[in-house]
Amino acid sequence: MTRVLLVGLLPEAVDFSDPALPPGLDAEKIHAGIAIALAKMTERGWEAGSCLIPHDPSAGPLIEKQLATAAYDCVVIGAGVRLPPRSLGLLEIVVNAVRKAAPNAAIAFNTRPEDSAEAAARWLSAE
Repeated sequence: MTRVLLVGLLPEAVDFSDPALPPGLDAEKIHAGIAIALAKMTERGWEAGSCLIPHDPSAGPLIEKQLATAAYDCVVIGAGVRLPPRSLGLLEIVVNAVRKAAPNAAIAFNTRPEDSAEAAARWLSAE
């Protein structure tokens, strides 16, 4: 079975005042988007999970621990991790944790939680 992991910031840890984020975004909308994404992945027949991380260096070990639980085919890194310029250091932590703990997994990027299945599909269908 194809396994996909969605990695994103804990919605409660997001700085919604950051102008790089879409206006009107809040933790409730992110949680709803994650639920939609996981449902879409399940509809595709994939085993889907999420790993919500804080905005600090503990994110790397948390991701590595999650990736050690199964062999993932694709890891989707959420827009909240990569879009705000102040998150560059966190993005590096996330990418390096994935590379270390799941070197054979494709890495995909979403534009919002709801399009995570489409992001994974770009790489899973290419294989």
